[in-house]
Amino acid sequence: VIVAPDAASLALDCDVVFLAVPHGTAMEVAAKLLAAGVRVIDLSADFRLHNQETYEAWYQVTHSQPALLSQAVYGLPELYAKEIASADLVANPGCYPTSAILALYPALHYGLVLADDLVIDSKSGTTGAGRKASVGTLFCEVSDNFRAYNLGKHRHTPEIEQELSLSAGRDITLSFSTHLLPMNRGILTTAYAKIAPGIDPLEIRAHYEAFYADKKWVRVLPEGILSETRWVRGTNFCDLGLVVDPRTNRLIVVSAIDNLCRGASGQAVANANLMLGMGEETGLPFAALMP
Repeated sequence: VIVAPDAASLALDCDVVFLAVPHGTAMEVAAKLLAAGVRVIDLSADFRLHNQETYEAWYQVTHSQPALLSQAVYGLPELYAKEIASADLVANPGCYPTSAILALYPALHYGLVLADDLVIDSKSGTTGAGRKASVGTLFCEVSDNFRAYNLGKHRHTPEIEQELSLSAGRDITLSFSTHLLPMNRGILTTAYAKIAPGIDPLEIRAHYEAFYADKKWVRVLPEGILSETRWVRGTNFCDLGLVVDPRTNRLIVVSAIDNLCRGASGQAVANANLMLGMGEETGLPFAALMP
């Protein structure tokens, strides 16, 4: 049965409400739910960005609830588990940002790489474009094809910059490119960063392993192993493969997630678990759907 959401009724029946509505719509619904005393996990982009002007510039929508931007907690459990647990409003991260932020956050946090000239190259299955019918996601357009889109203007760019800037302790501007793969789900991100002066490349893996040691859903792969989307299909895992290129003095991080699970619903469930005082992994320990 599909019914129009009623904040008062939901307040009687729900501890947490998941919002899976378009950006521009979620902000209005969330405000009513919060006013009724319901905690909210929003899967749209309406509360991910801290700055109202940045949101309006990238999404071309006037934000009607700017006071809630400072209240919202960015829902990446590896970074904000404590804040999520006590939050009334959680902004579930985007799929591309999840893969990109987890790939570079430790490197910037520990000062292992320079914050300038970061390049993030991401490739997604067609479900990343949503369910809305469009010519670009028709089978005959996608099958046996591989193309770039929204170069230099993808809306997830400021979200990635926001969180990596917090990691680095300074404002970051980066290059973010996106591509559409002929598969239905999964994201493979390759991130490039210059290794900082004085950093021993051999220490980089140890820092990543230490940062994610107690993080249930991030797997730092053994040396020589690179991430593949099939290994995380249908799961909440993010796999990270690390490569140090001594010729260019770059750190290369390959990140793989399932955009529908880790990049959306699975991450939302993990956030709900934290908000409700349950084990973060509750309902989520799935093996990858392969072959």
